[in-house]
Amino acid sequence: MTEPLAAPDRMLKFFSFAHLRADLQPISRPFSDLAHFLVSEIPAGPERTVALRKLLEAKDAAVRSAAMPDDISHLRVTE
Repeated sequence: MTEPLAAPDRMLKFFSFAHLRADLQPISRPFSDLAHFLVSEIPAGPERTVALRKLLEAKDAAVRSAAMPDDISHLRVTE
């Protein structure tokens, strides 16, 4: 069975990085490269979707981490 063309596009759009600040693009780019590789090498299916979702979660965390200011001492931690 042939995979629908729209399926990879739906996930891959979340790995775009051109809209990010210049200092964040190198953080995001390897995740985009890997996502495109996975889509080209792994058959469509639930496990590939899980792999892409987890990769997206990791990419988002890495970009957020890089975007956060170094000094967070002004933030108040409550328990």
